[in-house]
Amino acid sequence: MATEKDVRGLCLSLPGVTERLSWGQPAWFAGTLMARIWEDGVLTVKTRERDVLAGADPETFFWTPHHDRSPNLVLVRLDRVTDDELRELVQESHRIASRRHR
Repeated sequence: MATEKDVRGLCLSLPGVTERLSWGQPAWFAGTLMARIWEDGVLTVKTRERDVLAGADPETFFWTPHHDRSPNLVLVRLDRVTDDELRELVQESHRIASRRHR
């Protein structure tokens, strides 16, 4: 099971990423927000595949009404993704966040 420590390590291994609190939770920025702990065991990341991910596995990938205005944000239950899936999600989120900052 992935943990906040795993997320932190993945995020901070990517170029240009900084960490600070956002809404009282650990968050990582690559110019703009790329990942944030939403609540214990749940991570917010950016993806272009939100509808596909949530449609295929709604127990793992979902969003709340708070995220309706941000179609690239998806919530991920950390206990339901593999290390490789988490790495891929964080890397994609980094690409999206850092592109928006250029």
